[in-house]
Amino acid sequence: MKKYNESHIEVAVYQQAKDENVYCGDSYFYVETKDRFFCALADGLGSGKPAYESAQAAIETIKSNLDCSIDEIIKKCSEQLVGKRGVVLGIFILDYHTKQYNFYSIGNISMMSSVAGKRKKRHIPNAGYLAGYTRSYKVTNDILEDNMNIIIFSDGIEDHNVVKKSLICTNVQDITRAFENKEKNDDATLIAIRYEEKEMLPNYL
Repeated sequence: MKKYNESHIEVAVYQQAKDENVYCGDSYFYVETKDRFFCALADGLGSGKPAYESAQAAIETIKSNLDCSIDEIIKKCSEQLVGKRGVVLGIFILDYHTKQYNFYSIGNISMMSSVAGKRKKRHIPNAGYLAGYTRSYKVTNDILEDNMNIIIFSDGIEDHNVVKKSLICTNVQDITRAFENKEKNDDATLIAIRYEEKEMLPNYL
């Protein structure tokens, strides 16, 4: 009798605009299918409406091209950013079949993972941004583990606070709540993702 392993993703997001601006220059998107979990975070350069428009252009392009390769997605994003301020960009893809994840970034979108209060992997941001021409991207990957937390955040979030909270908290809602009601001198977004394996079930197909 064959068996399969169902998986489960829980997501919580914290976002705040710089100095309570109407427009937040960060934009994000995530979606889960039976095969994978896909998440993207774009941070428009600067702040206010121009930054918001750049970030939105990138995210809307990604939403419309989920079946494309990473190279194609980044190329299409670049084309949509001609004449705009540009963005730094992070794309996270978790594959349920291979039990691995990949994080692709251009610029200073950060990512770290932890299991049982121990840091597993840290993505060191790279220089540059996407603005009308294709840039090379950096890739970090790792094997998925049960009860793994993955934190993706823009540079408006203080790095040391992310490390501290993500190692102490296991619940993604607790992680994001820890950043609420804090003064922000930049647009800030934090996406907390928790991966858990469900019980092995029989597959009668």
